[in-house]
Amino acid sequence: MKTRDADTAGKNVIKSPIHYQNIQEITELYLGGEETPVSVVQHFLERIDSLDSGYLSYATVVADQALEQAGILSKELRDGQIRGPLHGIPVAVKDLCYTTGVKTMGGTAVLEENIPNYDSTVVSRLKTAGAVILGKLNLTEGAMGGYNPKRSIPKNPWDTDKWAGSSSSGSGVATALGLCTGSLGSDTGGSIRFPSSACGLVGIKPTYGRVSRFGVLDLAQTLDHVGPMTRDVRDAALILAVISGFDENDLTTVPNIAPTFNDIENTNLDGVTIGYSEHYSEDGVDGEIVKATRNVLEILQHHGATIKNIELDDIDSFLPAWKTLCTAEALNAHSAFFPERALEYGLWFRGWLEHGLSVTSQEYIDASRQRVLCNGKLRKSFVDIDAMISPTVIKPPHYVDDSISYGPMDDRRGTSFQRFTVPFDYNGYPTVSVPSGLNNDGLPLSIQVSGHPLSEPMLCRIARTYEKSLGLTNFHPDL
Repeated sequence: MKTRDADTAGKNVIKSPIHYQNIQEITELYLGGEETPVSVVQHFLERIDSLDSGYLSYATVVADQALEQAGILSKELRDGQIRGPLHGIPVAVKDLCYTTGVKTMGGTAVLEENIPNYDSTVVSRLKTAGAVILGKLNLTEGAMGGYNPKRSIPKNPWDTDKWAGSSSSGSGVATALGLCTGSLGSDTGGSIRFPSSACGLVGIKPTYGRVSRFGVLDLAQTLDHVGPMTRDVRDAALILAVISGFDENDLTTVPNIAPTFNDIENTNLDGVTIGYSEHYSEDGVDGEIVKATRNVLEILQHHGATIKNIELDDIDSFLPAWKTLCTAEALNAHSAFFPERALEYGLWFRGWLEHGLSVTSQEYIDASRQRVLCNGKLRKSFVDIDAMISPTVIKPPHYVDDSISYGPMDDRRGTSFQRFTVPFDYNGYPTVSVPSGLNNDGLPLSIQVSGHPLSEPMLCRIARTYEKSLGLTNFHPDL
């Protein structure tokens, strides 16, 4: 494992290779004339070519387009023109996001010839900010739990026999391996946070409506979120600021200006109240995860935060409703192909959609009621606190192989595995997941900071304080 603490002034610090440097560091190389977007993009493409055949994170690499764009950005840089905060930064996006002239397959076979003639809003905003899109990243079929047999299964770079997270698995693997500086994932029940946790990344599931979903293939419209995955809290915040904002093409977006993170380096947490529920965060949770989570509380308290005990018992009782909602909405999203082309779906996702066919209107109404009740419970618990700390998952990445991942549909992880994720897809509150070290088996651990709607700047400040204190800036596998 290598780590680099860029905040250690006046000390000998090992300089990371370009593929593990953060956005600020790469930008400084550009401004200092040490690198150009062409040289950096070429470096990333060579790394993808040399490594990804063993890790399978990319569905499509767009090398020619990336180099062409890097050439334009390099010329603009020489001329003193900077498009935005991501000028020349190599990124990749989950293969749910429409990208002009590039296949957008959503992990399926039925969409493998789907070539959009326009960009999704998030891709458009990345490009406007100067980002170079390296390609589209693999994911579980339809952004659920299993893979289509025609699609590759990304491998966890910390241990290829362990789960890489779902559904934004390619985003997690590529970002952890330094095959892009940052990526976009989507989250319906944990699909930014699971791979962020499994691969040792920072992942932001933003407030519902903070980021446009226009041009992003649906899993479940009322639950879907799009957000960044990076190796650094600051990078995640920067990408989130770029992709946020109201979009006339998506009327679920919030009519607020994009967030600013000017205070992200302020580690003085005096006056900040952080909630913690021992029952919610510890019952049935792996002991090393509990220890890491308690360590977070001590660090934040050292920086001035007040820790307040809150009650969040019985949350698990609301989780089964998620499957009812998600399968029914996923069936709606795939109604153009399912059940008529059912045999082209993989066993896992086919089973998911078949379950959606069986959901009655009464069951959907009952599940919606459970969602509302869960939201009310969380809303009550968030009174008088600025944020809440919990683990991201209940246990470290588990063993998995291709036969499991290709299906049929299973419940190996159990409903309670979504304890820390689904409630915040239900209510749309923002969360930031951040690495909390490695367990005794060398696998990443992760904690989650959750907050009120549109409180991403506060959450990132808390997460950044913890990240700096733990010295896990640019945390990555030794590859």
